[in-house]
Amino acid sequence: MEPTTGDLTDPLINHADGQLFLHEAFKIIVEDVLCKGTDVKEKVCEWREPEELARLLDLELREKGEPQENLLQRVRDVAKYSIKTSHPRFFNQQFAGVDYHSLAGRFLSEALNTNLFTYEVAPVFVLMEAEVLRGLRALVGWTEGDGLFCPGGSTSNMYAMNLARYRLYPEVKSQGLRSLPQLTVFTSPESHYSVKKGAAFMGFGMDNVILVKVDDGGRMIPEDLDEKIELSKSQGAVPFLVSCTSGTTVQGAFDPLDLIADVCDKHKLWLHVDAAWGGSVLFSKKHSHLMKGVHRANSVAWNPHKMLVAGLQCSVLLLKDTTDLLKKCHCANATYLFQQDKFYDVNLDIGDKSVQCSRKVDCLKLWLMWKAVGSAGLEQRVDKAFLHARYVVDQMKKREGFQLLGDPQFVNVCFWFIPPSLRGKEKNADYQNKLAKVAPVIKERMMKQGTMMVGYQPLGDRVNFFRITILSPLVSQKDMDFFLDEIERLGNDL
Repeated sequence: MEPTTGDLTDPLINHADGQLFLHEAFKIIVEDVLCKGTDVKEKVCEWREPEELARLLDLELREKGEPQENLLQRVRDVAKYSIKTSHPRFFNQQFAGVDYHSLAGRFLSEALNTNLFTYEVAPVFVLMEAEVLRGLRALVGWTEGDGLFCPGGSTSNMYAMNLARYRLYPEVKSQGLRSLPQLTVFTSPESHYSVKKGAAFMGFGMDNVILVKVDDGGRMIPEDLDEKIELSKSQGAVPFLVSCTSGTTVQGAFDPLDLIADVCDKHKLWLHVDAAWGGSVLFSKKHSHLMKGVHRANSVAWNPHKMLVAGLQCSVLLLKDTTDLLKKCHCANATYLFQQDKFYDVNLDIGDKSVQCSRKVDCLKLWLMWKAVGSAGLEQRVDKAFLHARYVVDQMKKREGFQLLGDPQFVNVCFWFIPPSLRGKEKNADYQNKLAKVAPVIKERMMKQGTMMVGYQPLGDRVNFFRITILSPLVSQKDMDFFLDEIERLGNDL
């Protein structure tokens, strides 16, 4: 006799065992990731070469499931060998640190496992997202508008490009690229690479991204922008969007928004502000001036998972538009999901604004954190990061061997470490080649010893230099002192 459906047992659906495993795994997460992972006495990373790491993790997927004890060991291994991005001495990327209220929101949204596209399946989060977006727009200076949580700042930037194109040529939605003239985008060479990626992805072509000159600090020069727009027009192209940056990835530069807005007004171009990194200065009375004129933009990208430490991922696109442009541009009117005869206000079904169908709940982590500490608490977090950046710069100026690229505008501190063997030899023919090798060697040493992490890169004709980004609320002045001491320790013999 064939078994009925009711006779079959799914090895994955055993609530007692599953709940016990989750309980034990959660204890490992708390102890090994959140306690040890934020303890300065512990390593930032346990470096292993790829072959050894694959063996230690026992990555092979097998025909039969494994015992709970084995799985719990795998959880421990994942925690042990992953980079501890919440560690106070992780300075490598712009998503360092941890906020525990936000983390609770992340746990809750994962457990609820809902999709933010209709009010009927996500009533709490439809209303919550609207409120968080309203609060962020108010900081930009807009009393009305629209917006969306997106899977990262790159996507937010691409949304802005798509909306600007649709506003100018709405027929592109139905007729495609064949209906368009040659369109040009303007940005700085220090803007995020997603501008060029977006141009390629959306069919403009990377060659139609026109790079505008920047000053020594990495800020876009409005006069050159105006000239390049005029040149593009004279060549038969149609300029349609300027993507400027508030907080460039490397130098942390803030483009002069008011002056750029004047140029955009003159040529009737969409002004997009990529404030993925720097947008959080809007919480600070001391530092919001860096984004003076942002209210004149058409769109703003902002990643609270960076400086506000909301946790990956938490990215928003904010719009000044009040004409429902997001929905008009992206809707497909799927009747199986967005029925117009529902028993509630169908305007609460926001999924057709997005190019995604499935969309994670990213608003809860920011909402819970904001509720916990208030705007004043987030302001203090931003101001504290600036204070730490100023402290480390002041200390570098007192130490031999540290050479700044320039006085930082933001919390990116870019510098070379000059080992004793290279000091005073700047005029030697091989000086730049030797200096370029210093940062990679120090980076390798710190990672293999696990003491800290900081990034490096070249920029234009400037050879490899370090870039420390200071944002974690767990960082102390002692960590800044340790950072400088450790750079010296790891590099003095080079």
